[in-house]
Amino acid sequence: MRVTPAQDGQIHRHDHPDGKRGNKRVWLVCRHNVAVWGDWGTGEQNTVFPDGQQDPEAARQARQEAERASRERQAEVERERAHVARQCRHEWPGLPAADPAHPYLVKKGIPPLALRQDGGKLIVPLYHELILANFQTIGPDGSKRFRTGGRKKGAYYPVGGLRPGVPLLVCEGVATGHTLHQATGYPVACAMDAGNLLPVARSLRARHPDLAIIVAADNDHRTDGNPGITAGRAAASAVGGRCVWPEFPQGAEGTDWNDLAAIGGEVSL
Repeated sequence: MRVTPAQDGQIHRHDHPDGKRGNKRVWLVCRHNVAVWGDWGTGEQNTVFPDGQQDPEAARQARQEAERASRERQAEVERERAHVARQCRHEWPGLPAADPAHPYLVKKGIPPLALRQDGGKLIVPLYHELILANFQTIGPDGSKRFRTGGRKKGAYYPVGGLRPGVPLLVCEGVATGHTLHQATGYPVACAMDAGNLLPVARSLRARHPDLAIIVAADNDHRTDGNPGITAGRAAASAVGGRCVWPEFPQGAEGTDWNDLAAIGGEVSL
């Protein structure tokens, strides 16, 4: 990726070639012919000098500008998250309960429980530190979207309430969470995807130090490295819990507990 930096000490954002259009993951600050660039997604940061000639003072100033830009960016992110959360909390009371006949619910064989609906889209409330922070929408075709700018990391959809002596399950998707709750009666925190299992598990552990946590991972047995089980094991290990996953017959294409239930498998932990 080639860019021509403006030497103004301001932060300039660019799309990362491996991300979606408009991701603006790459940031660049250039001052006195020294550039500092990084990747919001990975946290990577590098300093670049012209012609390999290092100038410690110029590098120090450029890094200071980069740190200032990073703080400003984080403040911007937090403002946007707060704005989205306020919108969600304002809209939530006026949304009707989800229709049990919604195509996604019928396809997955699950009840609506705490889901609501806006037109043809299911509304999934995501909570962070017990506060409604974001929505995920699910279309009739199963397409899923989060509110742009809203918090995702560490936020989850709760199914059922915590009870003394009863384990808490942490899983990925909504259908999986509903299936697990139906089969076990256990409360479930739906983290939405494998990458969020660890942040959610850690957040729950911080609030409930003595709670038994079971990470009910997806079994991505048709994907190299099985990211579902890999992420599930990491999350369970980090909070002193255990990780379980569904086992599928040879040739089966399913990956999660809802898929297992759909083919008549026993959802047993």
